[in-house]
Amino acid sequence: TAEPLLRKWVSWARRCRLTPFKKLGATIRDHLTGILRHFDTGLSNGQVEAFNAQIQAAKARAKGYRTDANLIAISYLLCAKLRHLPRHPWLHAPHQT
Repeated sequence: TAEPLLRKWVSWARRCRLTPFKKLGATIRDHLTGILRHFDTGLSNGQVEAFNAQIQAAKARAKGYRTDANLIAISYLLCAKLRHLPRHPWLHAPHQT
């Protein structure tokens, strides 16, 4: 049901006198298949954007990595949510009984 409504709105936007609406209508027309696919699948790129934000933050904290391989390794560590890594020895002191 979304396709006819979007096409009708895009048609209106193309005839509109306001330039921002014309521009938005052209953008929606160009990406119409992807927009409609979202309604069918329910998928979004939110998780990818979250991963990208984590990687960009790591790059900013490190002020650059020596090699691309190091950046890729750090990206996997940050984004993979690994649960089987050993405990950090300085952060988790052993219990004394």
